Amino acid sequence: MNIGIIVFSQSGHTLSVAEKLQERLNQLSHPVQIDAITIEGEAAQDKFQLTHQPNVSGYDALIFASPVQAFSLNPVMQAYLNGLPSLENKPTAYLVTKQLPFNWTGGNRAIKTMQSICQKKGARILGSAIVVWQDARRDDTTEKAVTLLSQLFSDH
Repeated sequence: MNIGIIVFSQSGHTLSVAEKLQERLNQLSHPVQIDAITIEGEAAQDKFQLTHQPNVSGYDALIFASPVQAFSLNPVMQAYLNGLPSLENKPTAYLVTKQLPFNWTGGNRAIKTMQSICQKKGARILGSAIVVWQDARRDDTTEKAVTLLSQLFSDH
């Protein structure tokens, strides 16, 4: 199964988790490509233009990875997802990274937003994971997320 990890990362944290996930999925004999969304402008101020929008048509399955911003999905990822064509019956999974330790401080909302947009486009939702970056649990939440998300694709 050819898997695309579509990532938007401002600080490099989300990208680093995506790279660990790519490595794990490669160990399961899945070809995996990380493709980063890029912008011109400022994501924090909602004043940006998407300069690279990954084409998802060549992938059998997708993982969307984004940071949380202001207790919500980062507006760059939201704009990208809204602009996608049909994802009819394409298996999808979702990853968010965040600073604050509780999932209700934006993690759950960001995941639900991504899932809602993709579900309206016909995607088949497999699961999601949240990585808390702020505290000593970083390594633990990263490992749990990588394990959970890679297991979603182990049967496909």
